[in-house]
Amino acid sequence: MVNILQFLSDFIFLFPLFMSFIWIIGALIFYWKEERNITTVPELDHFPMFSILVPAHNEKEQIVNTLEQLMDLDYPNYEVIAIDDCSTDGTDLLMNELTEKHERIRAVYLRSNKGKAAAMNAGSAATKGEYILTLDSDTLLDSKALKWIAWHFNKFPRVGAVTGNPRVLNRTTLLAKIQTGEYSTIVGLIKRAQRILGKVLTVSGVIAAFRKQALEDVNFWDTHTITDDIDITWKLERHFWDVRYEPRALVWILVPESIEGLWRQRLRWAQGGIEVLVKNIDIWSDWRQRRLWPVYIEYVISTLWAYCFWLVIALWMIQGAINVYEPIIFLAPAPPLWAGSLLAMVCLMMFTVSLAMESRYDKTLLKNLVWIIWYPFIYWLISATTIVVAVPKVLLRKKGYKGHGTWQSPDRGLHLEE
Repeated sequence: MVNILQFLSDFIFLFPLFMSFIWIIGALIFYWKEERNITTVPELDHFPMFSILVPAHNEKEQIVNTLEQLMDLDYPNYEVIAIDDCSTDGTDLLMNELTEKHERIRAVYLRSNKGKAAAMNAGSAATKGEYILTLDSDTLLDSKALKWIAWHFNKFPRVGAVTGNPRVLNRTTLLAKIQTGEYSTIVGLIKRAQRILGKVLTVSGVIAAFRKQALEDVNFWDTHTITDDIDITWKLERHFWDVRYEPRALVWILVPESIEGLWRQRLRWAQGGIEVLVKNIDIWSDWRQRRLWPVYIEYVISTLWAYCFWLVIALWMIQGAINVYEPIIFLAPAPPLWAGSLLAMVCLMMFTVSLAMESRYDKTLLKNLVWIIWYPFIYWLISATTIVVAVPKVLLRKKGYKGHGTWQSPDRGLHLEE
């Protein structure tokens, strides 16, 4: 029993330490091979058509900026399809005005709220392009992004999807500043490392491009999952399509600036991840899927880590409340002694490496290093809690559930910087 309790205590701190080293080394290899000497936009010998899908539900405040920004892309051959998923705030009227103003924009209107995946399926039916780019309705796409993405599709026929690099636009609160560092240190770093290790866990829902042939091969998006991005990634990879990360395909996004908004977002992400684990549990029966096994195992261990995290905290509180100090002393839920010092040093190293990589795309990032020191405490607490809540939500759901992953307008932040 003592050995088990000691293992739990060590596991809480050593697993993040181990994964941090894996992410740092993998990201550095990716940077050396794929980014270091490539700064100019690639020359394309042809420009296949892109269809840009922008699904929206009650996005009156953001939709005009997003669609207007798409009119100035540095790419000659694309169309924009805005999809209104039964908005009630006038989003559909704004879309209609923009279709009359710009020839590139067409609109699809849904009569009932079916969710983002259903909206993208409906929009896909109206596309003319060989490639489909999906974009959240509160984002601003960089003008060069399509060229960076098209290079992968043109050169590698087995590339089924390319995900881009989200950059945080609103940075006026502590929570937003922390997420600014998070998207660089965690999202960017992990995706780089996963590309080197073999498979990407998920494309970014805010910006992902797909070969239309690949989407047809997997019957497009599943409308019964809570998150469309991780589900479509696994569907493509299980059908042996390559999924890539392109850090130079930038998109500027709005992040939640309230605890409630962040909680809703991360709970949705956690539930989507657990759904994918359950849905793909048969992955072990096919040797051809072996390159996905490490990604699956890492996610399972991360889920177990969340439960161990809260179990150790509970044992520490019980031990302190009843003054029991044997057979093992649980320390406070903060990094202990040498392990804590080492973990803090490695976290700082990870943050510095990733921010240095990303600073070539955003010159102001390094000044956010002072805020990112709070990231492990906030991220661990929220992530561990959302996973603990998400697991029973998925596992206890009625068998054969066929509901739609409908959406509500998320927290778009409090303020914008110039």
